Amino acid sequence: MTNVNCEFRLLSRNDIICNQSELGSITHNIGRLNTKMTLIMENDALLKVHDKKNDSWKLVKKNQSYNTQLTTIEETLSRFGLLKNEIRVYMFLARSGEMKAGELAESIMLHRTETYRILRDLERKGIVFSIFEKPLKFTAVPLDKAIDLLVDAQKTKIRLLEKEKLSIVELWQSIPQHQVEKTKKELFQMLEGEQQILMKANELLEKTESKFQLFASAKYLSDLYYNDFSDKLKIQAERVSVTLVTDNSLKSAYFIGQMQWLSESHRIVDKQNLPCFMISDNKEVLITFHEEDSYNDDEVQKKHKTTAIWTNYGALVNTFQMLFSKLVE
Repeated sequence: MTNVNCEFRLLSRNDIICNQSELGSITHNIGRLNTKMTLIMENDALLKVHDKKNDSWKLVKKNQSYNTQLTTIEETLSRFGLLKNEIRVYMFLARSGEMKAGELAESIMLHRTETYRILRDLERKGIVFSIFEKPLKFTAVPLDKAIDLLVDAQKTKIRLLEKEKLSIVELWQSIPQHQVEKTKKELFQMLEGEQQILMKANELLEKTESKFQLFASAKYLSDLYYNDFSDKLKIQAERVSVTLVTDNSLKSAYFIGQMQWLSESHRIVDKQNLPCFMISDNKEVLITFHEEDSYNDDEVQKKHKTTAIWTNYGALVNTFQMLFSKLVE
């Protein structure tokens, strides 16, 4: 062991000779290597975070709850119309403070030209600002303010679309249409996401002329109740026959108690694991499937997914009609 140390010292004294430029080159390469190592660690178990108080960067260990929180925020921002890379740029900038575009591009491993383009797009959306100094830097508005701005933008789009609806429909109707013989077709429609399914349920309810039948377990019943579907159901019950069947549980009993107008038109059954379904006038059926929350191998919670099938296919409608009749016997 002593001989090895001696050889090393001899090499250090006699063979390793660096002038100032070589030393600078080595230092630069080491810096680049450290940057790459930092980015690798950031994508793996460590995350580089800017400490505003000390104006310095530090590495912190990722944890599952932190990742879950970031994922939730990313999903929310995507629903407001931001694209994946726009979300990456905004969230990193919002956490890091003022940054040059080049630094930001290197930090999130995005091409510099693409980063500049995204920054300009986010500026137009009002959630990123340029700082007029050299070199040019960018800063992001706080998350709560950003969400307010994105919500206002969506509301503005909706108002404009409402204003343009009449003129667009008139323009469409003025275009010559091919004469097509109207015949009834048996159709299917796949729906995904609670909002899309709720819209279809409301449509089905509103077009019902005589009879509306609904089976909903406690889970579905709570979703329908808190989305104001029950209020619309109450209004429709004044002109059509409404029958609700639910499972035998304390949760179901609570919601039935909140909807006292259903006292004579509901049934409670000891049935489990049935999908929620609703039948309109024995002509159409909407069947909803709910995938429960699950955990992957890393024990990270995966969000549930809700899907549905709408159809006017006679055989399937009749099948669910017979199932409903069995439930209310």
